Amino acid sequence: MSDILDRLALIIESRKLANGGDPDKSYVARLFSKGDDAILKKIGEEATETVMAAKDARRDGDASKVLYECADLWFHSLIMLAQFDLSPGQVLEELARREGLSGLEEKANRKLVERERNGD
Repeated sequence: MSDILDRLALIIESRKLANGGDPDKSYVARLFSKGDDAILKKIGEEATETVMAAKDARRDGDASKVLYECADLWFHSLIMLAQFDLSPGQVLEELARREGLSGLEEKANRKLVERERNGD
Protein backbone atom coordinates (compact mmCIF):
# COMPACT_ATOMS: atom_id res chain seq x y z
CA MET A 1 0.00 0.00 0.00
CA SER A 2 2.72 2.49 0.87
CA ASP A 3 4.28 1.86 -2.55
CA ILE A 4 1.25 3.48 -4.16
CA LEU A 5 1.43 6.43 -1.78
CA ASP A 6 5.18 6.77 -2.38
CA ARG A 7 4.76 6.70 -6.18
CA LEU A 8 1.96 9.25 -6.03
CA ALA A 9 4.01 11.46 -3.69
CA LEU A 10 6.90 11.40 -6.18
CA ILE A 11 4.59 12.45 -9.02
CA ILE A 12 3.12 15.22 -6.88
CA GLU A 13 6.61 16.38 -5.88
CA SER A 14 7.57 16.54 -9.57
CA ARG A 15 4.66 18.91 -10.16
CA LYS A 16 5.97 21.50 -7.70
CA LEU A 17 6.95 24.68 -9.50
CA ALA A 18 10.50 24.41 -8.16
CA ASN A 19 10.77 21.03 -9.90
CA GLY A 20 9.50 22.27 -13.26
CA GLY A 21 5.78 21.77 -12.80
CA ASP A 22 3.74 23.73 -15.34
CA PRO A 23 0.45 25.22 -14.05
CA ASP A 24 -0.86 25.37 -17.63
CA LYS A 25 -0.45 21.61 -18.03
CA SER A 26 -0.96 20.18 -14.56
CA TYR A 27 -3.80 20.51 -12.07
CA VAL A 28 -1.37 19.80 -9.22
CA ALA A 29 1.12 22.41 -10.44
CA ARG A 30 -1.76 24.89 -10.68
CA LEU A 31 -2.71 24.21 -7.05
CA PHE A 32 0.91 24.66 -5.98
CA SER A 33 1.08 27.94 -7.89
CA LYS A 34 -1.93 29.24 -5.96
CA GLY A 35 -0.29 28.52 -2.60
CA ASP A 36 -1.35 27.36 0.83
CA ASP A 37 -4.82 28.91 0.90
CA ALA A 38 -5.93 27.22 -2.32
CA ILE A 39 -4.57 23.86 -1.22
CA LEU A 40 -6.15 24.11 2.23
CA LYS A 41 -9.47 25.25 0.77
CA LYS A 42 -9.44 22.18 -1.49
CA ILE A 43 -8.81 19.94 1.53
CA GLY A 44 -11.85 21.48 3.23
CA GLU A 45 -13.99 20.96 0.14
CA GLU A 46 -12.91 17.34 -0.22
CA ALA A 47 -13.45 16.65 3.49
CA THR A 48 -16.96 18.06 3.26
CA GLU A 49 -17.71 16.00 0.14
CA THR A 50 -16.45 12.89 1.93
CA VAL A 51 -18.70 13.54 4.92
CA MET A 52 -21.71 14.16 2.67
CA ALA A 53 -21.00 10.98 0.69
CA ALA A 54 -20.88 9.01 3.95
CA LYS A 55 -24.19 10.49 5.09
CA ASP A 56 -25.73 9.61 1.70
CA ALA A 57 -24.26 6.09 1.88
CA ARG A 58 -26.02 5.46 5.18
CA ARG A 59 -29.29 6.61 3.69
CA ASP A 60 -28.89 4.90 0.28
CA GLY A 61 -26.94 1.81 1.30
CA ASP A 62 -24.24 2.48 -1.33
CA ALA A 63 -20.75 3.25 -0.06
CA SER A 64 -19.09 3.52 -3.49
CA LYS A 65 -19.19 7.33 -3.42
CA VAL A 66 -17.49 7.31 0.00
CA LEU A 67 -14.57 5.46 -1.54
CA TYR A 68 -14.38 7.90 -4.46
CA GLU A 69 -14.51 10.98 -2.24
CA CYS A 70 -12.05 9.53 0.26
CA ALA A 71 -9.59 8.94 -2.59
CA ASP A 72 -9.97 12.60 -3.56
CA LEU A 73 -9.37 13.65 0.06
CA TRP A 74 -6.26 11.48 0.35
CA PHE A 75 -4.93 12.80 -2.97
CA HIS A 76 -5.35 16.41 -1.92
CA SER A 77 -3.88 15.58 1.49
CA LEU A 78 -0.78 14.30 -0.32
CA ILE A 79 -0.57 17.64 -2.13
CA MET A 80 -0.78 19.44 1.21
CA LEU A 81 1.95 17.24 2.67
CA ALA A 82 4.20 18.06 -0.30
CA GLN A 83 3.47 21.77 0.12
CA PHE A 84 4.89 21.53 3.65
CA ASP A 85 7.80 19.25 2.62
CA LEU A 86 6.30 16.26 4.40
CA SER A 87 5.86 12.73 3.08
CA PRO A 88 3.34 9.91 3.34
CA GLY A 89 6.09 7.91 5.06
CA GLN A 90 6.18 10.45 7.86
CA VAL A 91 2.43 10.10 8.34
CA LEU A 92 2.80 6.31 8.46
CA GLU A 93 5.60 6.68 11.02
CA GLU A 94 3.34 8.87 13.16
CA LEU A 95 0.56 6.30 12.91
CA ALA A 96 3.02 3.56 13.87
CA ARG A 97 4.14 5.64 16.85
CA ARG A 98 0.53 5.81 18.01
CA GLU A 99 -0.12 2.10 17.49
CA GLY A 100 -1.16 0.41 20.68
CA LEU A 101 -2.19 3.65 22.36
CA SER A 102 -5.82 4.23 23.02
CA GLY A 103 -7.17 7.33 21.32
CA LEU A 104 -7.91 8.82 24.73
CA GLU A 105 -4.35 8.18 25.92
CA GLU A 106 -2.85 9.65 22.75
CA LYS A 107 -4.99 12.76 23.07
CA ALA A 108 -4.03 13.20 26.72
CA ASN A 109 -0.34 12.87 25.77
CA ARG A 110 -0.76 15.58 23.12
CA LYS A 111 -2.35 17.93 25.65
CA LEU A 112 0.50 17.30 28.09
CA VAL A 113 3.14 18.04 25.44
CA GLU A 114 1.26 21.20 24.43
CA ARG A 115 1.15 22.40 28.03
CA GLU A 116 4.86 21.75 28.41
CA ARG A 117 5.58 23.75 25.23
CA ASN A 118 3.53 26.64 26.54
CA GLY A 119 5.26 26.55 29.92
CA ASP A 120 2.10 25.72 31.85
